[in-house]
Amino acid sequence: MLLKIAKIPRSTYYEVRNRQDKDIKNVDIISVIKDIAIKNKSLYGYRRITLELKNRGFNVNHKKVLRLMKKEGLLAVTSSKD
Repeated sequence: MLLKIAKIPRSTYYEVRNRQDKDIKNVDIISVIKDIAIKNKSLYGYRRITLELKNRGFNVNHKKVLRLMKKEGLLAVTSSKD
């Protein structure tokens, strides 16, 4: 009823609602990633952090962990062979 009055498509309403849910979940995941990174002095890469998140009960893909770590600047420090 409200969507008809506001002339907003139903799909737009659900898209916004689902996006907000994902943002809330991402904030939780980011806080745990930061906790893991601090405890391990940024030595863990996205693969190890993904495994640690799965051990803690999060159902998360390694690509999402990598994306969130890049966004927050939490990628592991790497050394070159030079």
